[in-house]
This record gives sequence, structure tokens and C-alpha cells, in this order.
Amino acid sequence: ALEIKRKVIERNLKNGLFPYTRRYLGTFRNHFSTIGLVGMNEACLNFLGVSIAHPEGKAFAVKVLEFMREKLADFQEETGNLYNLEATPAESASYRLARIDRRTFPDIITAGESEPYYTNSTHLPVDYTDDPFEALEHQKDLQVLYTGGTVFHTFLPEMPDPEAVKKFVRRAFENYPIPYLTITPTFSVCPKHGYLKGKVTVCPRCGEETEVYSRVVGYYRPVQRWNRGKQEEFAERKEYVLR
Repeated sequence: ALEIKRKVIERNLKNGLFPYTRRYLGTFRNHFSTIGLVGMNEACLNFLGVSIAHPEGKAFAVKVLEFMREKLADFQEETGNLYNLEATPAESASYRLARIDRRTFPDIITAGESEPYYTNSTHLPVDYTDDPFEALEHQKDLQVLYTGGTVFHTFLPEMPDPEAVKKFVRRAFENYPIPYLTITPTFSVCPKHGYLKGKVTVCPRCGEETEVYSRVVGYYRPVQRWNRGKQEEFAERKEYVLR
């Protein structure tokens, strides 16, 4: 499918359908075809009976990623095109695929109580720990196996002290080979009174309903506008505490 897509967009580029892209890039030869995975934690639960947090589950995840890397190297040799392995965000797929699997296999294990979803890529379950360094210790051997985009999201209950963030970021990058991390404090916005720290669903000053913001797929958006699977993930998430 990726080879077909590459041929289609290259044909469209040649036929003048992407004039600005053609002017500035000229070709897609240096662009990667990306393959990722979603729901490794749930795969471990279904096939092994343990989560990805368990040593057996983590070892299985490492084995899968190494296998995928080898296959992508083979694809590059066969096609002459660039391939990378990415911790794909799967904003819609994590919900859609879990719903399809739940309908097809009623006994399958997914994340989520009221709405099913799959945990992103090889991440820990969202409710596993509030200690970011425990999570980093687990993720350090997994995130380095990706050849494309991967990120450690540090979800926080509210905006922390800047000095605490500074110390956390320094300690994280000095001690763990994580390529990227984000700092994601939750905040809310009242239509009348503006910014509120943390998750505040009703403004304490005027009683108006607020919009609660957090990060999804790299961008801050109102949680109320996320799909129901991502909303369930947000509700179940245990946010980190910078100690």
C-alpha cells in the first residue's frame, strides 16, 4: 500500500498537482514511507497474559520492534525507497481499531471501560504510574529502537514550577537515551475569565462551563473535541508528579 501511495503522489507531483511542493522539494525520493504499530500493551495482555510493564511483555515488545526494523531494511533493499519505523500517534486508529476488534472478538482485551481504545505504540498503560522516571526507565530500551518519530509525553496535572521542569528535563536527558520529550500541563479556559490551572470543568468565579485543554498527537486541543476513545484515555490517565 505504501509503494502504491508513493507512486500516486509522485505521479501527481509530476503532473503539476503539487506546484509548491515541486518547486521547493522537486522530488519525494528523500522522503520516508512510515510504518508504525499501535496497542503493544494490549497485544501483550492478549497473547502473554501480562502487560508491557512486565519484563516478559517488554521483552516481547523489543523483539517485535527489532523484527520490524529488519523487515523495513529488507523493504528498502527491495524497493530502493526509504522506510522508517515510527511510534505513530494513531489518534483515530487507536479508537477505531479497538472498536472493530471489540465487535469482532467480544472477549478481546482493550484499554478503556466505557469506550475501548488501544495504548499508543509501545507506551506504558496510561494509568500505570505517576512517577516519570519509572516510566522513562521502562521506555528507554523501546524508544531508541524506532528510526522515525517517537516522544515521551510528560503529562502533568497543572503548570509546574519552572525550576522543577528545568531539573526534570536535565535529569531525563542526562540519564535516559530518550530522543524527545514533551511537558504537557493540563489547563482550562473559561469563556469569560480565561486561563485556569489544571482540569477545571466549571469556572469557580462565574459557574460557566470551561474548555479543558491537553495534548493529543502533538497539539493542544479541547478535550471535549477529542474522539471518545481519546477522551476515555484522558479520563483514565494517571498524570506525572515532578518530585
